[in-house]
Amino acid sequence: MKPRPKRKVTSQRKLTSEERKLKSAKLSLVHAQKKIAKLEKKEEEVSYEEVNPNYDEPTVTKQDPTILFEPNKGPQTDFLAAPEREVLYGGAAGGGKSFALIVDPLRYCTNSNFNALILRRTNDELRELIHKSQEIYPKAFPGAKWMEKKSQWTFPSGARIWMTYLEQDKDVLRYQGQAFTYIGVDELTQYSTPYAWDYLRSRLRTADPSLPVYMRATTNPGGPGHIWVKKMFIDPSIPNQSFAATDIETGKVLRYPDNHSKAGESLFKRKFIPARLVDNPYLAEAGDYEAMLLSLPEVQRKQLLEGSWDIAEGAAFAEFQRDKHVVKSFDLPSSWRKFRACDYGYSSHTGVLWFTVDPSTDTLIVYRELYVTKVTAKELAHMVMEAEINDGNLSYGVLDSSLWHKRGDTGPSLAEQMIVEGCRWRPSDRSRGSRVAGKNEVHRRLKINDETDRAGLEIFDSCTNLIAQLPVLPLSKQNPEDVDTKAEDHLYDALRYGIMSRPVSRSIFDYTPATEAAKWTPADATFGY
Repeated sequence: MKPRPKRKVTSQRKLTSEERKLKSAKLSLVHAQKKIAKLEKKEEEVSYEEVNPNYDEPTVTKQDPTILFEPNKGPQTDFLAAPEREVLYGGAAGGGKSFALIVDPLRYCTNSNFNALILRRTNDELRELIHKSQEIYPKAFPGAKWMEKKSQWTFPSGARIWMTYLEQDKDVLRYQGQAFTYIGVDELTQYSTPYAWDYLRSRLRTADPSLPVYMRATTNPGGPGHIWVKKMFIDPSIPNQSFAATDIETGKVLRYPDNHSKAGESLFKRKFIPARLVDNPYLAEAGDYEAMLLSLPEVQRKQLLEGSWDIAEGAAFAEFQRDKHVVKSFDLPSSWRKFRACDYGYSSHTGVLWFTVDPSTDTLIVYRELYVTKVTAKELAHMVMEAEINDGNLSYGVLDSSLWHKRGDTGPSLAEQMIVEGCRWRPSDRSRGSRVAGKNEVHRRLKINDETDRAGLEIFDSCTNLIAQLPVLPLSKQNPEDVDTKAEDHLYDALRYGIMSRPVSRSIFDYTPATEAAKWTPADATFGY
């Protein structure tokens, strides 16, 4: 057995050895620092600009460490500052929409009464929003906690932000009896109907007068809900302009009832704020994301890069161009021939279009529309005649031929009911193959003439419903040569009837004074009139 003192000597030797190593390391560090200093001095003597004369020194903006988020100038700032009850931030991909959506409610998280709800369609899509919120919420409010089981953020003040998914319309019933001061929906067009959005509006309320109640949504064009979102936010007004909320079925402004203290006033305001890729410098400057979007098929490229709402996936008339097919209203020469066409429906919609023909270019112009629901044939007759009081004599009117079907044994048909009131019509062509032929003719009319730079069909900008419906009308999945008849196609049918009527010089069905009866010629069976 070794004596104890020898073990102490061994420990002392080990200690001495470690001290020498430490001293050596310190000396190495000093030498390294001297070498680094020499290299830095050498770099200062020969600048990068001298070696690379085309080099541009990047401008680096020092960010205030106390600022966690600063919105990009333009749409993102406008979105966060908007006072309207309902705002849609939509358009091109990569504009910073989703990030703005989760930052927006933070301004009220110091109030214990604040209760917010942020939704995505699926749980997988929701994870992206949660991840973004985990990056900023705890920094903005130290002590903020994410509770996975409740899908809820809680803040030191007691404020709460729910982040969950809403896969089906019926899932909104989970929020029965709950109240929110803020509701945000990411990618609104993923919902095929406005049911969820309308129901959630009923969940907006608060007893705290210092807290406003509002709804926000972000989305790209396209998706199952493209049409109804477009009708609610895009069609009623120009971008970035506040407008009174309207009923998407009737287009009428939503107002307080007559027995209300605010009778006649609009219920609330809406606004659409378009997003562009260039609004997000973090993605736009690199160019890689833009290049990816440029590589997409035409429809997706127009939606995600250009933010176009005038085109939808599977659209029957993708060639529609607003700048070519929509024109400002003007006074029509009295010499131009006018006529009308109608597709009638009571429970759905009735669509009536008025046409004229520019004789210099053979351009067919739609100059007026009537789009109503739940009107009888007699009521429609008077609405039509009132609308065209100042039009002079119209040549003819084309009506869905099914309206000549008899009602019982002796009752007048719907067409006859209107004719009796003085609103005259002739039946449309509904023969076999007429739908496909009509669609092809609409395509022909939409083409741009290279010589005149005009389309064969132009629409007055006052015909807002036709402009909204035509470019997004989908193709039939069963018959790609036809449109989807389950879609909102009433004005399209009226358009088709009008185009296929082949307006020519006077026929037996022209509305001419009785004194000219002798000039009428027999109907042409080939043309159907």
